[in-house]
Amino acid sequence: MLPPCGADRTVAYGRVRRRTRDDWTGVALQALAEGGVAAVAVEPLAARLGATKGSAYWHFPNREALLKAALERWEREHTEAVIELVESVDGPAARLRLLFATVLEAVEHSAVELAMLAAKDHPVVSPVLERVTERRVGYLEVLFRELGFGGGAARQRALLAYSIYLGQAQLMSATPDVVGSPRALLEETLAAVTGRG
Repeated sequence: MLPPCGADRTVAYGRVRRRTRDDWTGVALQALAEGGVAAVAVEPLAARLGATKGSAYWHFPNREALLKAALERWEREHTEAVIELVESVDGPAARLRLLFATVLEAVEHSAVELAMLAAKDHPVVSPVLERVTERRVGYLEVLFRELGFGGGAARQRALLAYSIYLGQAQLMSATPDVVGSPRALLEETLAAVTGRG
């Protein structure tokens, strides 16, 4: 007799709990951060989860669909959710400060983004990376316009701000001791991108 749906199942290598789509996308993001796109492979992920490969294929038709779902989750959590948080604050200067405080605080956790940049030509990664970059730069441009910068200047400030963020992410990943105090970094970044020091 089979156990009820959702119950633990016993297989040759032990007890296995039914895994959700979120379990799979979460472990895929961990693997991506640790080993790049090539590390997002069903068999090793199943082993990490203590699940069968069939569990992955229950939720995703193939590896590319799993990778795409993981990247879309990352996009929601690290772009849309951050913008939503920042929009809860009044005033463009306060929003810009909160945005940089939030992303600089989390920059040490940017390994997924760095792995995506390294795989920028991958057919699943490329559209997500392009969409996220344009969304982030576009949002920064809006903030700079609200701060009084004209169209071209707002776009240039947005690109500068995003470039600073990416550079800091790379430095924090490769040489964290070089970067120094996150608080000082926040103040210097704000002064650099607004031209107000």
